[in-house]
Amino acid sequence: MPLHWKPQDEEYMIPSAEALLASTMALMTGHVQSCCAEHREAMATKIVSNLSRLSSDPLLSPGFQALLWSLRQRWLAQGQAATAVRPVHVESGLWHPTPEAVQ
Repeated sequence: MPLHWKPQDEEYMIPSAEALLASTMALMTGHVQSCCAEHREAMATKIVSNLSRLSSDPLLSPGFQALLWSLRQRWLAQGQAATAVRPVHVESGLWHPTPEAVQ
């Protein structure tokens, strides 16, 4: 453990599969709480990618790999359904005016 580590730091030493699973669950939470369809779509794409990687991780049991693959299929189908329902032209309103100059 580094000398500069403090208990309030959120740095954990965990296996890569567990880290990927934790980040995928965080993305799923973000997906539910996101502000707009564009963010949800990007998160859903990353969730599907993470679930694909996890479902082929040799350190996970075959049963857990199958569960992750099934979950991936559901996220993939959900993303395809959302894309099919989305209108062709979506008006994008800004939350604030564009600045006249950028520093």
